[in-house]
Amino acid sequence: MNDKCKKEALELLQSKASEIGRLPKKADFQEETARFIRRMLGPWPRALEQAGLKEISPTYMGKKARNRVKRKRRRNQNKA
Repeated sequence: MNDKCKKEALELLQSKASEIGRLPKKADFQEETARFIRRMLGPWPRALEQAGLKEISPTYMGKKARNRVKRKRRRNQNKA
């Protein structure tokens, strides 16, 4: 992923948030711009988190940790 493009996507989100005074929605952008942001930063909630506009969801972090444990267990089972 190009750092310059990622930075541009972050700036797009941050400037839109300050312009409208709330968390930006995909619908606040032209379809092509929203697609660019999603390509650079991932799913919309993660993009907002990376832009510093939204706190990282504890539910998401818990799910991420559970998935990490599951992957380790599967790897260990495959080795046996």
